[in-house]
Parts: sequence; C-alpha cells; structure tokens
Amino acid sequence: MPALTRSSPVRRRLSTLLPALALALAFATVSSPDVASAFGFNDVAQRASQLAATSYRKPSAKLPDALHALTYDQYRDIRFEPQRAWWRAAKLPFELMFFHEGLYYNEALRIHEIGPDGTREIRFDPSMFDYGKNRIDPRALRGLGFAGFRVHYAINSPRYKDEVMVFLGASYFRALGKDQRYGISARGLAIDTGLMSGEEFPRFTEFWIERPAPSARELRIYALLDSPRAAGAFRFLLKPGTETVVDVRARLFLRQNVAKLGLAPLTSMYYFGENDRRGIDDYRPEVHDSDGLSIEAGTGEWIWRPLIDPKRLLVTSFSVSNPLGFGLMQRDRSYASYEDLEARYDLRPSVWIEPKGHWGAGRIELVQIPTPDETNDNIVAFFTPDNPPQPGNPLDLEYRMLWQKDNETRPPLAWVAQTRRGHGYLRKPDDSIALMVDFEGPALRKLPAGATVKAVVTADPNVDVIESNAFHNDATGGWRLALRVKREDDRKPGELRAFLRSGSATLSETWSYILPGN
Repeated sequence: MPALTRSSPVRRRLSTLLPALALALAFATVSSPDVASAFGFNDVAQRASQLAATSYRKPSAKLPDALHALTYDQYRDIRFEPQRAWWRAAKLPFELMFFHEGLYYNEALRIHEIGPDGTREIRFDPSMFDYGKNRIDPRALRGLGFAGFRVHYAINSPRYKDEVMVFLGASYFRALGKDQRYGISARGLAIDTGLMSGEEFPRFTEFWIERPAPSARELRIYALLDSPRAAGAFRFLLKPGTETVVDVRARLFLRQNVAKLGLAPLTSMYYFGENDRRGIDDYRPEVHDSDGLSIEAGTGEWIWRPLIDPKRLLVTSFSVSNPLGFGLMQRDRSYASYEDLEARYDLRPSVWIEPKGHWGAGRIELVQIPTPDETNDNIVAFFTPDNPPQPGNPLDLEYRMLWQKDNETRPPLAWVAQTRRGHGYLRKPDDSIALMVDFEGPALRKLPAGATVKAVVTADPNVDVIESNAFHNDATGGWRLALRVKREDDRKPGELRAFLRSGSATLSETWSYILPGN
C-alpha cells in the first residue's frame, strides 16, 4: 500500500441491525480474553471508519469533585505505584505505568493488552496509585479510566527501566533516547492550527498494546483517534535506543472538510535565544526546546529556518513536493548556551520526520505563537497536503520519527551552526539590523587553502541588504556570513535567504530567516 494514498472506504452491510446497535457492537471490548482472531491495524481502521460514518459524540468530561478541584501541585502528588507496573511481575523488557484522571485531564482512555489469547482491558484501580497528601475517598473514583500511560525500557542502564515514551492529553505523545530529557512533543493529527477560526484538537480515545516477548526490543501500540471532523487509526512501533525510533502508520477518515490538515505534527517551545532576546532580563543565555526548523525538500535542497518568539502570530510555509524529511531541531548542544541545571535544555531531543513513500505536493508549515514565558509550547510544524482527502476517502500515511541528541540529522555538506542578531553599526549605531550566520560542516573543512567562498543572499521587497560579507571563521574552521539589513516597513515582516557557494558548487544548506514586524 502506498504511504500516502486515498483508498476506498470500508463498507459493511448491516441489513438486520439498527445503525446505533451495530456501532455499539463494533466498539464492544471484552475484559476477558477474546480468542476469535489476532488483533491488528485493520481492526482499529475498521472502528475509525465506522466512527467517521456517524455524528461526533463529545466524550463525558465529568470528574468527581475531589479530582476536578485539584490544583496543579495536588494533581502532581498523585503518583502511580511503580511496583504495580504492568508486566513487571513477568519481568518483561517493557513496562507500562498509568496517569490518573484529574485537573485538565478529564477525559478517560480505554487501554487494552493484546496477548497470545486475544485482548483484555486494563481497568482502572485506585490501589495502583499513591495519592500523597490528597484526601480522596477511593469509593468516589468508581468508573474512572486512565488519563494516559507511559512506557518504560532500559536505555541508560540495564539495572533500571527508563521512561521512554508517554501518551497524555489529546493526541500528544513524547519519546526519549539515551541521555535525553523531555522537551518537544508530537501529535497524531493537527486540524486548522494557526487559523483565526480556531484549532480543533483530535484525541486518542482508546489504545491496544501488544504484550512483548521476553527478548523484545520493540513495542507495538495501536490507537483510535476521534474529533468533531476526523477519526483515525494509528500504529506506533517503538524502538528505544541511543536514537529512539518510532515508526508510524495511520489511516485517517474525515467527517467533514478541513481547511488545514496537519500531518506528522510537532510541537515545541521557543522563548528566546541568540537571534531573538528582545531585551529579556534572564541569567540564562537561551531558553528553548528547539532552535530551528530543518527541511530536506524533494529537490534535494536543505533549508534551515531559525525559530523566534514573535510579537504576533506568525505563520510561514515552504512549498514542497514529496519531502524527504523535516524536523524541529535543537542544534545547540552546549550547556554554556543555557546554564540551566534543572531544565537542561542542552539534553532535549530533536525530532526528525522521514516520510515513507510519496506524500505528493504540499507545504511544510511553521506556526510561531507569542509566549510570555517558557511554560507554553508555542511552536508547531507539520506537512499539509495541497489536496486533502474528501470525506469518505481515507488517507493512508506512514513515516518514521527519530528522537535524536547525538549524531542528529543534518545536511551532508554544511549547515547553520548559529544565527546572531544585533544593532547594525556604521561608525555609530543606526536603525539597521546586523545578522551573523555561522556555517560549519565537512564541505567547508575540505576546502583548499585560499578557496573563494561567496554568499548568495536574496531578500523580499521589504528588506534592503546594505552589506553582505562572507569570511573564514578561524575559531571553528567554518565560515561566517555578516549581514547588515534594513526593513522598508518595520511593521511588516521581511524574509532573507542565503547559502554559501564556491564557483558553481553549493557548499551549504539554505539559511531562511524571518524578520518579524514590530
């Protein structure tokens, strides 16, 4: 099956049953083993197809008063009991732990185990949790489900199973590789992100997790997604390691037309950095989970867009056909760039998306949202097809996610190591803007002595390039591009593009920068 195709919808004749009864039977999941057949992706896809053929039903979000009134710190005081970890007694390589409902996690998930004899539901039990200082009567918790779950596997030491993946909230999930700290998140699907009409947040409502073999090094997870305008089936194949790999397969069904369908969406945080401080008084030089968007276009061009925290919503995009990859990256790995012993932004993962098959024509969109501090995820990136599927036509999608820290995906020639911004100077400060862009990589290190390197710089009509100089960086062995630019209208954004060239040979990726309006 092609990786991104529109296939015929699943059709089933239900001539003897009322539609409501048929749907109820289709969603019934037994709590005792079901030995009728093996459970797989097509089973979830059938459920998603049936969901999409019916009107959306908003899930119940009613919690007992004792959970609804919890503060953030009180909710954090509810912890899963590690000794109750799923599969711990069997000493399997993977373990599951669960999140309690409460606070704004008020919509329950159903979670099932797929075993050799069929599927069974993993039911909520208050005895699985330590409620800390909270005074909660377990009898008030009857009928609850789980808010989410996390997967544990030993990647840093064979003596301890680390948290390597978590599903919690809407369709959000995160993963970790060796020696990484949580930062960037992913989502199953994004709908109308950045539009003034408002964003729709699909959510995973049900999971099925395969019981791993005693020697397993990967874990297979299935998920059902639902929202007012879409339903979908997902399979996640988790392969933890130095670079944790998550292979994703999805089949999406639309109930209604969608203005902007965001595929393989990533969500991150950028507060300030070397190219965008805005006078922030903070002891830390930089604060961000990611510092740029990287794109490998289908033409072979590599593009780097440094992130910013704009004053107003800023949505930009890159037209691509059959992209080879894209990701929100944390290229700066120096602790000295952050100086934060608690957050350790230097250890937060980059996430690279590798599409499988041909995704067709579309665009990589970058949404940057103003944020007053580092507590808000304000960066979103995804692929949106030029021709989204119509209701009744499923969309099949496959891609690989790489959660990286060491040996991150980069262009093979040379890449942007940093972008620095300041006031322009011509004997005295003026109203121009100075930009220093450092390039590094093997293509620059291999240049013969005395090689001529030039910067090819272009700008849109709102930006005047006053000065442009490229020179060897003796400190890094790379090259520095020094720019002095000025906007025609400071209220409007302006865009710059630059890359290095020697003769007719391209040496670097394309630096693509936005000067936001004031």
